[in-house]
Amino acid sequence: MPQIPDVVILSGGLGTRMQGVAGDVPKPMAQIGGRPFIELLLKQLQRYAFTTVILSVGYKHNTIRNYFRENAFALKLLYSVESSPLGTGGALRQAVEQVTTDAVLMMNGDSYTDLDLSGLVEAHANSLADVTVAVVPGSRNDAGSVVLQQDGKIVAFAEKRMVADSLYLSAGICMLNRDLVSEIPPAVKISLEEQLFPQWLAGGKSIRGFVFEGQCIDIGTPERYRMAQELLKNGAFSDHS
Repeated sequence: MPQIPDVVILSGGLGTRMQGVAGDVPKPMAQIGGRPFIELLLKQLQRYAFTTVILSVGYKHNTIRNYFRENAFALKLLYSVESSPLGTGGALRQAVEQVTTDAVLMMNGDSYTDLDLSGLVEAHANSLADVTVAVVPGSRNDAGSVVLQQDGKIVAFAEKRMVADSLYLSAGICMLNRDLVSEIPPAVKISLEEQLFPQWLAGGKSIRGFVFEGQCIDIGTPERYRMAQELLKNGAFSDHS
């Protein structure tokens, strides 16, 4: 079995569109079933025996820190605080300074996918890829569209727009080699999805897809937030009672 990687959860979003329904809190702290959405991710990581999580935080970061402190669900929690928004790539670059493992599992703090995280870690290690992106079937113009070859290689990626021949969406979860993340310029605002993934593909980096034949639940808009509440209430994720 490969080494259990440290985890970075990107939790710094303002959630501007969510304030009318979720209140003035960081998006991952929006309530689902009476508890913060990000608890779903932490409990998922606990089930798969992860041990160390770096929460990349920004907007109202003390709301998250004061709630979870330094330990939750048998996980050690560290914090990487953005003094100004760095984008997904910049936030990951700053957080990786606290990563001690050769690879890192990155998750978006406002989306949940009930995939086999151990399988993702193993697939990444076995393929010797630079990046392995969890993908789900679907097509939407406000998410990361992915074109996947039959051998699992990703050949095109575009954030928040459709791509010709795309049958998959990014689930907001990926494995990345720490050395690659460390090459990102520090303290620079940059998008993982819009800039770095296309740059890495163009530069010949190996980026592979890990297919999960399920769905990704995210709370990025009031409509999807309400949908997430309904799905969870109706038992879509039976182990989150």
